[in-house]
Amino acid sequence: MTRRPLASADEVAEFLGVPVATLYQWRHRGVGPRGARIGRHLRYRWDDVEKFFDDQAKAAA
Repeated sequence: MTRRPLASADEVAEFLGVPVATLYQWRHRGVGPRGARIGRHLRYRWDDVEKFFDDQAKAAA
């Protein structure tokens, strides 16, 4: 099994089309894709980001 690289906040923000500050606000509020601090850096698993996106698309339908 090969693992995909973790995504940075900049990459996730670009993928979702939102500002990076929005990701940090979502994290503070406990919404949005799950992220984890690795040292001083916030990283996301692409599977979690895509699941969040899919959940949002279903809710909007």
